[in-house]
Amino acid sequence: MSKAAQIIAGLGGQENIVDLEPCITRLRVEVADQDKVEEEALRAAGAFGVVRSGSVVQVVVGPTADDLASQIAKL
Repeated sequence: MSKAAQIIAGLGGQENIVDLEPCITRLRVEVADQDKVEEEALRAAGAFGVVRSGSVVQVVVGPTADDLASQIAKL
């Protein structure tokens, strides 16, 4: 499974992702249901950290954020 696919799974699946936007070293993701987000799965996929605020999850992935966002959009 690709890193992008692992991140999608950690975010609760494609249907849980409302909006996704890369921001330098992070993926800012608006999710439909915070309860479906699995921080351990995101870390296992290579995330350095996870920050939650309301319906937004920021996944810290480093300088590959733009590439990962593009890969996620294609899946």
